[in-house]
Amino acid sequence: MKTKIILSALFCLLAASLTAQELSPETLSKRAKRKNLIIKEWNTNANAKTRWLDHYTKYDDQGRKVEEIEYTTYGQKSREVIEYNEKGFVDKDIIYDDRNKVVRVRKYEYNPDGSRKKQYNYLPNGKLYSIKIFEYIEEGDK
Repeated sequence: MKTKIILSALFCLLAASLTAQELSPETLSKRAKRKNLIIKEWNTNANAKTRWLDHYTKYDDQGRKVEEIEYTTYGQKSREVIEYNEKGFVDKDIIYDDRNKVVRVRKYEYNPDGSRKKQYNYLPNGKLYSIKIFEYIEEGDK
């Protein structure tokens, strides 16, 4: 009897893992090109020929974006740090302000097909203040 229960449980786990969305070949190809990459975007003043950093994006050893910083002429405007779950999907975004202080934390929940289901928005003190629900409607559906 125990063997049947264990086999049933294993079968259910296997079925659930097979139905979960795997990363597409296109996504894997893009990530392969971005492994350990840092991209800096610069703005240039045409008259004075001076330049300033506009955007900084960092990718990890798997080609996933892990940090993005936006700058203005006076310095950092905002910063986002991205964490991933074991399936490779975004688990949490931490948003910082111009003084590198946390202003928002976003956590995500996914559908079995890998599409986003919900986004939970938290204040820096950990209090939930809003939830975004994603709805997917194919063209022609009502």
